[in-house]
Amino acid sequence: MPDSLENRTGAVVAFTNVKIGFDEGDVLRGVSFEVMPRETLVLLGETGTGKTLTLKLAAGLLRPNQGKIEVLGQEVSCMQEQELLTYRRQVGFVFQEGALFDSMTVAENVAYRLREDRLSEDEIESRVQESLRFVELEHTGDMLPSELSGGMRRRVSIARTLATRPPIVLYDSPTAGLDPVTAQTIITLILQLRDVFGVTAIMATHRLQDGFGLARFRFDPDSKRVVRLPENEGNAAARRENEEPATRFMVYRDGRVYFEGKPEELAESKDAYLQKFLV
Repeated sequence: MPDSLENRTGAVVAFTNVKIGFDEGDVLRGVSFEVMPRETLVLLGETGTGKTLTLKLAAGLLRPNQGKIEVLGQEVSCMQEQELLTYRRQVGFVFQEGALFDSMTVAENVAYRLREDRLSEDEIESRVQESLRFVELEHTGDMLPSELSGGMRRRVSIARTLATRPPIVLYDSPTAGLDPVTAQTIITLILQLRDVFGVTAIMATHRLQDGFGLARFRFDPDSKRVVRLPENEGNAAARRENEEPATRFMVYRDGRVYFEGKPEELAESKDAYLQKFLV
């Protein structure tokens, strides 16, 4: 499945003094952070603070006006287009709306990048079935995206990403617009992708509960504390074998990193701005 990062000791993703702006003004104003192998970074912030921009910069879809972006030891911020095409094959991107091709079947959507990479048809079929089985949608291969619910389309998007076996996956508000039960299904899949296959991830979200779910916590708004969630024995065994993956929170404000820390630190903070995310 996804390529292993076990032998990598340094940061998988590193932003150094990254700035980017448009005609309306600067959005990111000197952002620096690192993501270590198998770590999950949950990126929070109000609308327009640059969460999705950060993902696009990490994917090489945009260039910063200033600063350096390194991913998997490569300086993405100065790559030429041909280099970027090769680089992007190592990074999975799950878009907010799934971004599936409406005219293709589910199986064809999952296989799209694999056919671009000219894998054999036997290998493509194997990976497509394996990926759809992982998201429990193996029965949907011949269906069109229009025949699926919103939650199922997000799961197909995860399957499409998984099929390419990327060591890093970027999630842009993967549960936006979904009901709580379906949203929890998506978070569970993201957890499994990390715990079973060692994927490093950055997830931009408005939903604080999603971030706490990835850290296996539930936030109690009455006590303002986080409570460790129970887990099944399969997940526990995977984590014991591979060590506990870290989940860290980062909050943007006015184009800068305002907070960076563990879920417990966020939950227990008395800062007025951070408290807005805990209501």
